[in-house]
Amino acid sequence: MIDPEAERPRSRLGRFEDMFPGHRTELVEGNIVLCPLRPFHNETIMRLWMLLEPQLAAEWALVSDVAVPFTDENEFCPDLAVIPAAEERRNLSWYPADLLELAVEVVSPSSVRNDYEIKDRHYAARGIAHYLIFDPTKGELRIRRHPGPDGYRGGDTLPYGERITVGTSLGKLVFDTSVLPVDPGK
Repeated sequence: MIDPEAERPRSRLGRFEDMFPGHRTELVEGNIVLCPLRPFHNETIMRLWMLLEPQLAAEWALVSDVAVPFTDENEFCPDLAVIPAAEERRNLSWYPADLLELAVEVVSPSSVRNDYEIKDRHYAARGIAHYLIFDPTKGELRIRRHPGPDGYRGGDTLPYGERITVGTSLGKLVFDTSVLPVDPGK
């Protein structure tokens, strides 16, 4: 079992906990980034949790908005991540990036570059086999796979509206995208 307290880099976001209500706080490229929370963002995360959790084997668990240090300059809080259940039961405020088996981000207007570019590179460089980007502003799911040092080398972009099956190391995961909200302003 990995001891997050002994891992480098350590989380630096804990000191900002509860300082910015209504915002998610991340460290991106050395900068503190605040993302305002929107109803469709939170609703998408909740629905994805309900869709994903029953499909996971007992040895896996979901975490949400928990700090995951990647480098001294990048500490992300994935909207959803799948980690070993034994680690999740430790109930920590941060986990090492190497524990992530699957990362899921939900795009908001203020997170487009972070979700599509920066996290794509860092998640892939860390070897996270699958990265799913749900975008309520476009009504689509981007599936990223085949991680490499500079980003993912493969994937698909599929519109919301039907059941989408994603083959992963966790097994085949099915997402009914017809139940996900789409931003009416887009």
